[in-house]
Amino acid sequence: MFRVALFGAGRVGRVHARSIAGHDDARLVRVCDPVPQAAQAVADRYGGRAGTGVDEVLGDPRVDAVVIASPTPTHVDLLSRSVRAGKPVLCEKPIDLDLAAIDRCWADIAHHRPRVMMGFNRRFDPTFHWIRDRVSRGEIGAVRALRITSRDPEPPPPAYIAASGGIFRDMTIHDFDMARYFLGDVTEVHALVSDDGNAELAAEGDAHQAMVLLRGAEGALCTITNSRSCVFGYDQRLEVFGDGGMLEAANQTPSSVRAYSAAAAETAEPYLHFFLERYRESYLAELDEFLRAVGEGRTPAPGFADGRAALALAEAAVESVATGRTVAVARNGSTGATTPSHDAENGALT
Repeated sequence: MFRVALFGAGRVGRVHARSIAGHDDARLVRVCDPVPQAAQAVADRYGGRAGTGVDEVLGDPRVDAVVIASPTPTHVDLLSRSVRAGKPVLCEKPIDLDLAAIDRCWADIAHHRPRVMMGFNRRFDPTFHWIRDRVSRGEIGAVRALRITSRDPEPPPPAYIAASGGIFRDMTIHDFDMARYFLGDVTEVHALVSDDGNAELAAEGDAHQAMVLLRGAEGALCTITNSRSCVFGYDQRLEVFGDGGMLEAANQTPSSVRAYSAAAAETAEPYLHFFLERYRESYLAELDEFLRAVGEGRTPAPGFADGRAALALAEAAVESVATGRTVAVARNGSTGATTPSHDAENGALT
């Protein structure tokens, strides 16, 4: 039985608490949040001891592993302290909003042989994972193009947008990681955005729509389409095109029932509302892989290097919008700074 501590009792923290409580081989023993009432509410529902002291949690010998689901500005500090305390870490994306801070973090923890997994849960979505497995077995031959569509049902609140780091660092970062999951390293980025006349987004210099074109190191192309809102729901689709065919993941609904009448044909239920519903299974599978890696003494994937690489692509997209040019990215997102080595397990499919 793995005894897990959770940092962060907000929305994503509750998602992880639910996954831990629902895992047959895990138990939530600590919930830490600077808001005592929030920590207590999660502990009351999912188990564990609530508190606000980080050192108390990390000094608890009963804690076998740590999940960091706190706000982004706290990630580097909590990740570094957890690694120094000898705890394996599952950390939500992004590691930080600044690449230099990420590199300093790695320099601080590298000699501790850290076991860090990044919370790119979409890699563990059963449908996406199944498609990748079929692609890796050569079902569609050499991959030539990847299309990722990701639209939210409604925009986040203004306070969230103000602290998010912008659409590329906050929202598209999942899609950047998905592109790397299928294509390996990305070497070129070109991005366009629009605020669609949204005054709140414009005030923050953020976007309502984004489109990104990527080139993989092996030559495959990828398009990413994002929107902060979508009138027909949470739009999550993926298509992989190759020399021998194509594999596609469609949106998911609560059931496969279709209605037929004089008014409309093939009418379906609305898509699963948001990430809490759409990616519930992926969070469970992500936690399971993390705990398996901890139990087997191996570094889990996606790892720290993948977290840095995804943010490097986000930074390249920001630069592309500012300059109107295609931005070249070194393999693994390296800019010459000290970075963790790339795990070959996460490389391109052949």
